[in-house]
Amino acid sequence: MSTLQFTIEGLKATIEGKEILKGINLDIKGGEIHAIMGPNGTGKSTLASTLMGHPKYEVQDGSVTLNGEDVLDMAVDERARAGLFLAMQYPSEITGVTNSDFLRSAINARREEGSEISLIKFIRQMESKMKELEMNPEFSHRYLNEGFSGGEKKRNEILQMMLLDPKLVILDEIDSGLDIDALRIVAAGVNAMRDENRSFLIITHYQRLLDYITPDHVHVMMQGRIVKSGGPELAKRLEAEGYDWVKEELGIVDETVGESV
Repeated sequence: MSTLQFTIEGLKATIEGKEILKGINLDIKGGEIHAIMGPNGTGKSTLASTLMGHPKYEVQDGSVTLNGEDVLDMAVDERARAGLFLAMQYPSEITGVTNSDFLRSAINARREEGSEISLIKFIRQMESKMKELEMNPEFSHRYLNEGFSGGEKKRNEILQMMLLDPKLVILDEIDSGLDIDALRIVAAGVNAMRDENRSFLIITHYQRLLDYITPDHVHVMMQGRIVKSGGPELAKRLEAEGYDWVKEELGIVDETVGESV
């Protein structure tokens, strides 16, 4: 039985003095997949960045805990070592650092001194996971994300996830810009990681990703809050009918927080 517990209570966050997150509550247990959906500008990506400690976002209130530990009190690297992982919507390109060097350094950064992964073991693991993701082996020697297409960057994010073996995986619109074949491969990588000791928070606009990755819980985010929750059937209804019925049901006129985030 999993002991993983990730809890967000009353989380409020601002950027340049403007409140974006206005009281997020979420409870994620081990083995669960939670999907957050919503129109643009409702705070979804802000939530992902805030959870990982992006300095642009300032937490004003609330708490975030992982197995009882205060996540908000941790630096970004400490959050990663604790088991949080964010697959970003727009991964950065880093010239001069090869994909393989970056990945091995990231793995070793989470290990105790003296227990670093050997080069041979790392190469075997990386090659195995790249094969699963149908990635060209040459990508291991290229600079991190430099010249990668959108789909290649997203596969690379999933490769990092598979090698780092995190406890809580946050996927921020990992499906954006993917064709159907790339989407299938990325989803297969996520599904291969599902177990009772790992949880996922998937941020997406579209049902199509959830056709491949079945969530346990679906949440609708508007005005910087989670305004509605349900099961997989909620995502299907949103795909079929859009968000107007949610706004009408809850009396929401403007679903945004005032800017696209």
